[in-house]
Amino acid sequence: MFRVFKLVFLVFVGISLLGVLFYRFVNPPFTWLMIERGFQRKAAGKEWKIDKQWKDFDDISDNMKRAAVAAEDQSFLEHHGFDFRAIEKAIEKNAHSKKLIGGSTISQQVAKNVFLWEGRSLLRKGIEAYFTVLIEVFWSKKRIMEVYLNEIEMGDGIYGIEAASQAYFHKSAADLTKHEAAAIAVIFPSPLKWSATKPTRYLKHRQYLIMKNMRRLGPLDF
Repeated sequence: MFRVFKLVFLVFVGISLLGVLFYRFVNPPFTWLMIERGFQRKAAGKEWKIDKQWKDFDDISDNMKRAAVAAEDQSFLEHHGFDFRAIEKAIEKNAHSKKLIGGSTISQQVAKNVFLWEGRSLLRKGIEAYFTVLIEVFWSKKRIMEVYLNEIEMGDGIYGIEAASQAYFHKSAADLTKHEAAAIAVIFPSPLKWSATKPTRYLKHRQYLIMKNMRRLGPLDF
């Protein structure tokens, strides 16, 4: 049993390392979430839809990059995959609230989106942490942000910033204004429930806070 376990472990480590190194240079064509959402749409009687257009890092508006950092991970360029202060705050708040919040960094979200399946378990969280370490070691922050903005779910069947920009504002991701970028960043936590162009009062307030953080962050040095 020990030898079998050791073999499985070594195979997993080898494949995961190859996968991370491969995606350092090759753009991920799809994620497991995209496939799952596609089958969910078919089960609901809708057509299969994966609207996704890859956009290189330099062809994405700086406003969108700053909005993503301001909304999701303000210490992105400083940490090495994990923001322990944000995790601690999330644990403290979740202990006294029915509405759970996460403390995941952009790096953790990329590890989850690109390499893992949907779900919540200690095993999955452990594997997520493992992949987070790998991408922080083998990828640059620039590559992590590029993959993040191209793979994240941004609406029903909409994935990546270019598809979202076209769907919500009918323009390229290269041309997003600060206001538009913040409007898209607002919906990251719940893209199937919220809309970038039909914000609630809560989302408008969140958009204001994101834009305030964008001004405070200033230009980002990737």
